[in-house]
Amino acid sequence: MGLSASKRVENSLSNSGDFDSACDSAFSHCLALTQHAFQGVFPYQLKTASDYIHANTTHALVRKWVPAPPDRTQIDAALRRLPPNHDDDTLPLPLFKKWAHHLYTDAVVSAATKALMVRLPVGVAGIVGIGAVTRPPAQLVGTFVGAYSLGVALSIFLGLSA
Repeated sequence: MGLSASKRVENSLSNSGDFDSACDSAFSHCLALTQHAFQGVFPYQLKTASDYIHANTTHALVRKWVPAPPDRTQIDAALRRLPPNHDDDTLPLPLFKKWAHHLYTDAVVSAATKALMVRLPVGVAGIVGIGAVTRPPAQLVGTFVGAYSLGVALSIFLGLSA
């Protein structure tokens, strides 16, 4: 478990031929939309590219954690993480792929964090509720809450590797 969640997701996406192929296909699709008049993808085309990648990838992490394509704020946040390209207003293929990796890494990690924030309080409330009804020793309820919390966090963390 030495890698952080975002590194696990980033490595999984980087090593995926399917995700790489979807990125290449989305890049070609965006170039076709501009009739190949430019060497890269314009920032206004990134929403279309994101939707295209989401529709055409079968990567397990994207399918499991990202049920809908990322929204415009996530797209813009991933674009801001790229180094500035002073030569051109478009993103060449290497920068486009880096953008896609940032975008979908952030989307997967965000969805996993949201799942943790939903599952954990509900389960803890259930354990504490049962503890209030049955009145076991306080240490026992605390132990169950800790074990449950660790189990949920571990299952979500391990679910971030495809």
